[in-house]
Amino acid sequence: MPENGTFRFGDFAVDPRAGELFRRGKKVKLQPQPVQVLLALLEKPRQIVTREELRRRIWPADTFVDFEHSLNTAIKKLRLALGDRANKSKFVETLPRRGYRFLASVESVEEKLTAKSAGSRLEGKLFRLVSEEGAACVLAPVDEKAFEEWRRLKGLQDDVGVSIMITEKRLLLLEAGMSVRLLALDGGTGWREVRILEGEHYGKTALIGRKSMREAHKEKRQAS
Repeated sequence: MPENGTFRFGDFAVDPRAGELFRRGKKVKLQPQPVQVLLALLEKPRQIVTREELRRRIWPADTFVDFEHSLNTAIKKLRLALGDRANKSKFVETLPRRGYRFLASVESVEEKLTAKSAGSRLEGKLFRLVSEEGAACVLAPVDEKAFEEWRRLKGLQDDVGVSIMITEKRLLLLEAGMSVRLLALDGGTGWREVRILEGEHYGKTALIGRKSMREAHKEKRQAS
């Protein structure tokens, strides 16, 4: 790990010295023990980290705790923070009775992480979707990976590939006028992460371009 290093994987970054986890520049609340488990896994990506290694590192012999319960709880909290699932993991694989393995690619880079403040004034506010002239829907990739794939397919004019993404629900068709709640500005794409509050995709998150969103309270003022 570099002198002032940061671990990066997917949408996440970890500052080992501060013990802080970030997602797209926004700090994710995570207790010290799950962070220590995560760091142990990130130091050996795609290798098995045994339960005994984790015990020696995080719960020394003179620490009087129920190790099995504490480790299982730390793993659950870590998965929750990463949006990971035990039965279909993208990040933390469980190897029964042996240990755990970190599945994603990990970069170790020289940088100092700071939480982003830009856009905080708008986070949590309601917006209405606005489609381009002549269009009835707004296209919304579900995450940064889908955004990059969609952008590549558009550049290739691969309409079939775009249609497949829509069928697989990695690219959502959202009706104009639909309500969404802004969650964060996306540092990787420059788009905005929103929670969908209506329709077929209710409750899901997606990325929306700034020009396709209009603050709900501004719409009310314009209508009055």
